Amino acid sequence: MDRTGARSGISSHPVRLAATAVSGVFLLVGILGFIPGVTTEYDGMTFAGHESTAMLLGVFHVSILHNIVHLLFGIVGFALARSAGGARAFLVGGGVIYLVLWIYGLVIDMDSVANFVPLNTADNWLHFFLGIGMIALGVLLWRSGSSVRAGSRSGRAHGGQHGA
Repeated sequence: MDRTGARSGISSHPVRLAATAVSGVFLLVGILGFIPGVTTEYDGMTFAGHESTAMLLGVFHVSILHNIVHLLFGIVGFALARSAGGARAFLVGGGVIYLVLWIYGLVIDMDSVANFVPLNTADNWLHFFLGIGMIALGVLLWRSGSSVRAGSRSGRAHGGQHGA
């Protein structure tokens, strides 16, 4: 492990573990969006747009583009989770993107051509909670990991282990 904790085990910083878990969920959702049965009305899936009738778990509108975005978010998240700073950037930046998407979903008409993702009410509220959750993980776990690292550095500076 290097002094910054970069590229060492996932457990070296809690924000890296969280980003890895969130990335795994995005990847899983992207894959599930292409599985008939898990995605209802699969035959009605379009590449993009509100015309897609496919629904992930029968609740969330999906399209081929929507599923690809989930897959890409997962891949980017795994790449950024290799460092604590990258993991934080993925969680906070991704959370901001999802909050912008939530606002976008609130202001557009669900049946307009502007609804290219496609979005429905369930998607909108999922995006809101996902955005808040990702930002919270990025901020809170970054602080948590920073205090853990500071404590471990001071322990080494004072001659090693505490306690025994």
